[in-house]
Amino acid sequence: MPEGAEIVDRNGDVVEMRVSIPGDEHGFFGRQCPGCAQMFRVNMEDYEALPEEIELWCVYCGHHCDHSDFMTQQQKDRALRAVADLGVQMVGHVVEDVFGGRSRTRSRSRGSGFGVEIRFRSTPFYPQPLPGLDEEKLVRERKCADCALRYAVFGEHRFCPVCGPLASAVVSTDALGAETARLDGLAQLPAEVRADLREKGVFTRIWVDTLENLVGIVETLAGAVFRAAVADAPARLNGKGNIFQRLDDTADLFVAAGYADLRTVLDAPTWQRLTESWAARHVFTHNDGVVDARYLTKVPGSTARLGQRLTITEASCRQAILDAGALCHAVAALT
Repeated sequence: MPEGAEIVDRNGDVVEMRVSIPGDEHGFFGRQCPGCAQMFRVNMEDYEALPEEIELWCVYCGHHCDHSDFMTQQQKDRALRAVADLGVQMVGHVVEDVFGGRSRTRSRSRGSGFGVEIRFRSTPFYPQPLPGLDEEKLVRERKCADCALRYAVFGEHRFCPVCGPLASAVVSTDALGAETARLDGLAQLPAEVRADLREKGVFTRIWVDTLENLVGIVETLAGAVFRAAVADAPARLNGKGNIFQRLDDTADLFVAAGYADLRTVLDAPTWQRLTESWAARHVFTHNDGVVDARYLTKVPGSTARLGQRLTITEASCRQAILDAGALCHAVAALT
């Protein structure tokens, strides 16, 4: 057998074989979801410590099934090479048994004089090395707060490979990090590319999208925390629409359920900046950024006039991300 493959058991015609899956220089190896086909990586030491019969979760789509179904294509190819080599040898042994393990010639003639001759000579088998693995490399190690499994992902994810759905606070932290990383990526573009994108309004659209995303991140977290903590949450939320998109209404909802007031948990300047960011997001989402009476009511100190179009900056977006992070931390700490 080639290095990395071994026969561990024989039972009649059934052969049990073990083929090693090498890890990378960090001790991680690949897993591939049989549902969405996306890749992630898991620490080998942590993985080997898991129970033999365990289901894995796809970190991206949440598909979960037996861990053996998460082999990558390169891992399957490596195992199939070992199986093919074993098959060649098993066939060779059968032929040797037929011919007695030595060279032999058989001929047979019929009335026409036609003859058939068979020659066989046994030769040693030398298996080729198993193919290595060249899969996507580790970028950043993550560690599940619940099961301590170390793993790595290559995109937005919502699940731990072992525990399943991640805590809402973890999801919000990752999402806020993605918003910051997106702005950092823009800052690293070549000057001529930045100038072209800025002239076409791409930067402005990204900043607007950032505000929209921040509201969504807080809405998702606050909703998850409230529903998990408040026994009669469905009744309290009935008929209130997208209440977690509205800052004061969200604060009032938690207060009515017996929790601290977010407006006092956070300092006044942070809450005021959040109010302004949420109001700006509403104007851009529903009125193409044109200031209306509702905006001026929410932001009475604004220098913008009715009918003017708001302008936003990278600096204001970065501050909004920090403020949203403080709000998420406060929401998660309420319960």
